Amino acid sequence: MRKILDDTLLRFDELERLMSAPEVLSDSSKLQRIAREHGSIAKLATKYRRFKQLNEQILEATELLHSADVELRELAELEIPELKLERETIWNDLLDMTIGGADANRTSLVLEIRAGTGGEEAALFARDLYEMYKHYCEDRGWKVEILSFNPTELGGFKEMVLGIDGEGCFRCLQFESGGHRVQRVPETEAKGRIHTSAATVAVMAEPEDVEIDLKPEDYRLDRFCASGPGGQHVNKTASAVRLTHFETGIVVSCQDEKSQHKNLAKALRVLKTRLYESKREEEQKKRSEERLSKIGSGDRSERIRTYNFPENRVTDHRIGLTIYKLDSILAGNLAPVIDGLLEYEKRELRSAFDSTI
Repeated sequence: MRKILDDTLLRFDELERLMSAPEVLSDSSKLQRIAREHGSIAKLATKYRRFKQLNEQILEATELLHSADVELRELAELEIPELKLERETIWNDLLDMTIGGADANRTSLVLEIRAGTGGEEAALFARDLYEMYKHYCEDRGWKVEILSFNPTELGGFKEMVLGIDGEGCFRCLQFESGGHRVQRVPETEAKGRIHTSAATVAVMAEPEDVEIDLKPEDYRLDRFCASGPGGQHVNKTASAVRLTHFETGIVVSCQDEKSQHKNLAKALRVLKTRLYESKREEEQKKRSEERLSKIGSGDRSERIRTYNFPENRVTDHRIGLTIYKLDSILAGNLAPVIDGLLEYEKRELRSAFDSTI
């Protein structure tokens, strides 16, 4: 956490210098890019700067407690509690803002939902998860855009890829990555038996363009005709695109837009995000000796939550949270679950780091 805060403040100071540099002021596109990055970290950086100032002021005031000057001692005695109270408030804010590491304050992400074991029932559950996240995001005023989807004949999804933009979106949704299990009587079940099926979710912070250097020669672009469930052609023109990244082998396809240009733009957005996620995972492995989140690593193979329809119950297995309001949660009222996860992680951070950093 300290490294994240120190690096952020260092970068913020550098950006402030760059914004007044003649070579930047004369280049409007560069100035805009720097200003955007500056704005994205300003809140965290200024809070941490103030936090460090308070630590210095508390240290100075503590030294005055031993002064021979009575007035200075009395002034320090009055000042120290006020300084500590302000520091504690800012410390709580910093804990909130750094849950999720360096990407905590990203304002855009890519969320992928894939049907797992369970056939058509798993695809229908993937649709339910999509609706749940969609309503949750819209209630918060976040923009939700479908980047790619692969529907089934009964109205489910084999795969759904969403782009989500909005203040606090990554911080709130970061712990949704993993395996989601559902227990219910499927629509296709004639004998009323309860089935168990699953879907996986991946939440990936979306990088700025400057963070991922992706050139046309880095990937192969294939064009093909879009098709729907059952092989029916959505259109007869080659508007769908498939990108294959040579170095990593990552493949991204997009076909939901009639315009090839729009499909390409969406596919590039997903590809850049997956490349950034791959890079982030490598860095995490290198820092494996450091403390990782107790909530989870975001591995899709990790079962994180069960949705039990007969009992109207949702259980998050990572923190032992059980809520008997499944219908409300699937309607998009995810706050009780997400707030519980964030509060748990905040307690873990607080116990791992001393507030004086």
